[in-house]
Amino acid sequence: MLDKTYRPGEVETRLYERWERSGAFAAHPDSNARPYAIVMPPPNVTGSLHHGHALTFTLQDILIRYHRMKGRDALWQPGTDHAGIATQMVVERQLAAEGKTRHDLGRERFVARVWQWREESGGTITRQLRRLGCSPDWSRERFTMDEGLSAAVRKVFVELHRRGLIYRDKRLVNWDPQLHTAISDLEVEQREVKGQIWYLRYPIEGEPGRFIVVATTRPETMLGDTAVAVHPDDERFRALVGKMARLPLADRLIPILADEHSDPAKGSGAVKITPAHDFNDFAVGQRHKLPMVNVFDRDARMNENAPERFRGLDRTVARERVVAELEALGLVEKIEPQAMTLPYGDRSGVVIEPWLTDQWYVDAATLAKPAIEAVEHGRTRFVPKQWENTFFEWMRNIQPWCVSRQIWWGHQIPAWYAPDGSIFVALDEAGARAQAEKKLGAVVALTRDPDVLDTWFSSALWPFSTLGWPDQTQALARYYPTDVLVTGFDIIFFWVARMQMMGHAFMDDVPFREVHIHGIVRDERGQKMSKSKGNTADPLDLIDRYGCDALRFTLAALASHGRDIKLTEGRIEGYRNFATKLWNAARFCEINECRPVPGFDPGAARDTVNRWIVGALVALVGSLDEALAAYRFNDAAAGLYAFVWNTFCDWYVEFAKPILAGPDGPARAETRATAAWAFENVLKLLHPIMPFVTEELWGQTGKREGMLIAARWPDFAAGPRVDAGAVREMEWVVRLISEIRAVRAELNVPAGVRVPVLLAGAEAEVLARIERHRDQVLVLARAASLAAVASVPPAGCVAISIEGATVALSLAGLVDLAEERKRLTREIARLAGEIDKIERKLGNADFLAKAKPEVIEEQRERRDEGEAARAKLSDALRRLAGA
Repeated sequence: MLDKTYRPGEVETRLYERWERSGAFAAHPDSNARPYAIVMPPPNVTGSLHHGHALTFTLQDILIRYHRMKGRDALWQPGTDHAGIATQMVVERQLAAEGKTRHDLGRERFVARVWQWREESGGTITRQLRRLGCSPDWSRERFTMDEGLSAAVRKVFVELHRRGLIYRDKRLVNWDPQLHTAISDLEVEQREVKGQIWYLRYPIEGEPGRFIVVATTRPETMLGDTAVAVHPDDERFRALVGKMARLPLADRLIPILADEHSDPAKGSGAVKITPAHDFNDFAVGQRHKLPMVNVFDRDARMNENAPERFRGLDRTVARERVVAELEALGLVEKIEPQAMTLPYGDRSGVVIEPWLTDQWYVDAATLAKPAIEAVEHGRTRFVPKQWENTFFEWMRNIQPWCVSRQIWWGHQIPAWYAPDGSIFVALDEAGARAQAEKKLGAVVALTRDPDVLDTWFSSALWPFSTLGWPDQTQALARYYPTDVLVTGFDIIFFWVARMQMMGHAFMDDVPFREVHIHGIVRDERGQKMSKSKGNTADPLDLIDRYGCDALRFTLAALASHGRDIKLTEGRIEGYRNFATKLWNAARFCEINECRPVPGFDPGAARDTVNRWIVGALVALVGSLDEALAAYRFNDAAAGLYAFVWNTFCDWYVEFAKPILAGPDGPARAETRATAAWAFENVLKLLHPIMPFVTEELWGQTGKREGMLIAARWPDFAAGPRVDAGAVREMEWVVRLISEIRAVRAELNVPAGVRVPVLLAGAEAEVLARIERHRDQVLVLARAASLAAVASVPPAGCVAISIEGATVALSLAGLVDLAEERKRLTREIARLAGEIDKIERKLGNADFLAKAKPEVIEEQRERRDEGEAARAKLSDALRRLAGA
């Protein structure tokens, strides 16, 4: 006998352990089944579960469980990322607590210490993914630093270098002056700050008393200026183009040149060009072949290229000194406040410095070409399609990819240097020595490059390296290309595009046929979740309080195309109630002895109610298949919710009660069997989204072989069919009862009062339906009677138009109709006032310019809710007009 309540905390760990022990998650490369593969975006080994993880992994698990039940050989390839900088920082903090640094240990011992940390603490995220119900093939779990993937990384680097697609170059990078390494754009956090803009006078050489005024937010970098730029169409400066300006303090001559980078409408219209310390200026410097003067060292202190009196100064102190000296010389025209964004390292929290340094680069533009072509020709398809535009914009304007990092934890670059500076790239040192001896004609000492590769480099190989490449394995041949990648839009460039580039370069094929891009999880007001805002909620805490299935169903229900997810505890609580509703439906079936009947043929059901629920379930399967094929998870969840809560629990169960409570006979037996058949299929259909409660009910509500996770998805291609007549009839009955209930609610008819219902001008078919379902209508509509009349009485009745008849509720003496008209009129007027107030706000250009997008969206939602409520009340008032 089922317990009265479902307690997920007592069920989830037990069931998950049972699934994992049974091998239910495993792929079967030797099977004849058609393969279906997804690679798990590898979470950082340092990570812990957040809402972004919960969303993306829930959606992937839904797809894997669904296709597994459809009979596919489903592989969900799991693994974790070594997370170079993040992991190194974790271990360095441990050392700092011991009064040590990594340099005290040396590289080899420090790396060993990181491996030790990974063995002891690196499994947190995978344990949490189990709490979320994820069902990847854990036996195939990979790590981006394991030996197989490390071999793949070395081979790709060496091969790309051989092709001329990896090279050493001096370019600007995002430099973290605290961590002393280049970092990727994704590791840079843009923060809004209140700064200043300085207008500086640069003297024109040979023209005493004449200046060109440049506007800058970074006066300290002027010591590295190598030009001044003006727009070629700016008449104010046309006569100065080609002249030289004398750079104050540094006493160097720099050219005044024309370049479209300068915006005449910003600042003074003239900009200082510092190619070694600004990404835009770097591009200008390349176009005009300007010298690049680097005035900072790795700590963002002034170096030997600055005038001697500034050397060794921190950049902030240098700014103060530069401005003070310029002011003393009368070369500061004015200073204005300026709102701006500054780049901060997301790990170190310090301002990132664009810094000119020697690094390793990938020729991304060349690698991008086949990836662009694959999307253009549909070999890789983005869902929603509009994300293709973002992909094309990034890929067609792609810059060289800096892949070297100045840290110790990661894949050390397989490059060795000879004393004369010659570089030898090889799979191992022996290979490098052989190259050096061949080129130099002698054995020389080689020094390995100390840098490691960008974490995204190894991640870019994930779809094929995890399957065994460079070895030509059975798994690689079977599961590559994978079917779909599910991820957020924020890493389309950093990860998705790079996997595509590497897939074409080394597998000569796309890494995945489809890319589903989902939104990001926000709070209930649409704001991005962050610890600083205090609007985050731990997914594990939500699982503890509401159950894993409730969180998963919430995420699926909100995952609509092109929209972010506003997560509220109220929604999660609502879907916990949905799990409770399912549990109670199971108890209803158990109490009424609705057990699976071997050999039962639902297509042979005779009772209209049973033919209706069979057809409704058949239609549901078709709609779910369509929704999941299109990654419309919200539609799938909405369809399941509507069927379980409304169609099955609210209507079928109520219609079935009189039959089940009646005498034994064919109708009762058929209804028991039909209810059991429908509920069993409901468990199958819900399982991909709500795996725990469905698996528990599967095991407790019938004698079945095997677990639900291994059951087959319902396939009704061969029957039963949808009985259109039964569907029409029962939908009519449901609509009749629903309309009567709606009028009762709108007019505040007390729940205990039964109202006479009249049917005016009813067609013969309507009268026949009423006779077949009279008992159910009387009970469910709380009707005192059902009677056919020639026409609606002129007073005291509220009329409802329904197919084949006019239905009238006789309310005389039960409701004060005049007072109800007044109440409805007042409420409609109140709503109209609120809607008008919101419309005025949304029509205010000043409000739209200043308000955050989530605030604007909240106002629109309130307006739409108000309009829906007003329309509903207006309908009720119209019904009362003739009463």
